[in-house]
Parts: sequence; structure tokens; C-alpha cells
Amino acid sequence: MKYLQSHCTIVGKEEIAKGIFDMMLFSKELSELSAPGQFIHILCEGRVLRRPISICEIDKEKGTIRIVFEVRGEGTKWLSRLFVTDKLDVIGPLGHGFKIDDTSKKVAIVGGGIGVPPLLELASKFKENATVILGFRSASAAILAADFMKKGCSVHLATDDGSLGYKGFVTGPLESLLSRQKVDTIYACGPTPMLKAVAEIAERENIACQVSLEQRMACGVGACMCCAFSVTGKNKEKRYAHVCKEGPVFDAKEVNFDD
Repeated sequence: MKYLQSHCTIVGKEEIAKGIFDMMLFSKELSELSAPGQFIHILCEGRVLRRPISICEIDKEKGTIRIVFEVRGEGTKWLSRLFVTDKLDVIGPLGHGFKIDDTSKKVAIVGGGIGVPPLLELASKFKENATVILGFRSASAAILAADFMKKGCSVHLATDDGSLGYKGFVTGPLESLLSRQKVDTIYACGPTPMLKAVAEIAERENIACQVSLEQRMACGVGACMCCAFSVTGKNKEKRYAHVCKEGPVFDAKEVNFDD
């Protein structure tokens, strides 16, 4: 896995929902190396540990990568206060992203909350062959639906309070989709309980499923155990994997959600 340290220039920034920011970074080298499902590690002023932010979109021609993040602490608060033309110290791209073997296959892409952004670049590979199901707390927290539509995807929304789309969890629209259409692979990113529920549906329906785990990360390169998660290896023995280095994307069958 090749990655580099780059000083990226912020070339675009917008608050797209309360506390959620959309930022465009310029780095020709970083964009060339990046793939769907990977992330970058950003050095935030006054912080020893970098902040991991998923890559939302990649434009190799323009030399840009897009990130969408939520303010959750002092590091991301500092990041949200930067301006266009400011520079960021970034290490990336890090991790192993989604495995894509055939973009002509029908896929379901399921995202929840701030787990939605990492799925946009993936969706751009499948376009009209992707059915995208996005879940949020409420309409005010919904992001990027129009971006997925622009890729040609069929988009379905779910909110906990029913203020937009289906009232309830993403599993409802997912099961409805699977009852009327053949799906070859399910891709998912979001909170662990959501991923567990999606993985259970995929196993029940005998559908391949890849999940991107959301874990706290410190080093980003597998040197510490901050992001360890229980998985079952090829020898059927349980072990702890570095989500930052071996993931963040895993085959859902390998992940031990209950451990």
C-alpha cells in the first residue's frame, strides 16, 4: 500500500448541514493514488494525533479529493474554521478500500449518517447499476442525496423520525429492494449496529457484502491497536485486525460484530 505526506491546498469549502462540512483539497499526487473507500489522516493544529477523514470523491484530472466531515471534537472544529487557500498536512491515501470486480453488476449501496460520504466515489463506478439507500436522524441531517442522483444512481432515503423518505432504519428499504430485485453485492458504511443488521440480511439472502468500519484511529498505519476489531481469518480463528491498515473495508462474513 503506497501512501505519501502531502501539503494540500483547500480549494473549496461549504457547510452542507449543521456541523457537517464539505471540503475540496488539491493534491495531484494524492488524487492519483486514491481509491474508493480509503481515507486520509489530517494534522490539526494543537493536536498530536491526526484526524482520519474518509475520501468522498476523487477527481484525478483536476487533481482534487473531496472530504465531508462532521465536527465532533476540537480537531474537526479547527478544521471547519479554515478557509479556501489554507494548506493542510495530510498523509494518505490510507487503508484498503472497496473491492470492485464488475461495474455492470447490480449493487446496493447502504449508508448511515456520516458513513454516507465514503460511498459516493464507489457509487460513481456503478452509476445506474447502483441502488443507494441512505439513512439519517432527520431531514436536517440528510446529505449528498443529490450527488448520488447525479451519478445516475437510484436513491432511497430513510430517517429515524420520518421527516424525509421512509420512517425507520435503512434495513426496511433494503429488504424491500431485495424482495423485488436481484442484487449481486451489498456495500455499506455507517454505525456498527447498522452494519451488523445489513450483514445479517446479506448472509440470510446469500449476497456478497462489504462493510466499511467506523473506528477511532490514532496512528493510521497499523502501528498501534487503537482501531482493533475482532475478525475471523481464513483459518477460522478469531483475531484482532487493524481497521486502519487491513480495512477499513472488510468482507462482512469476516467481521465479528458481537465481540
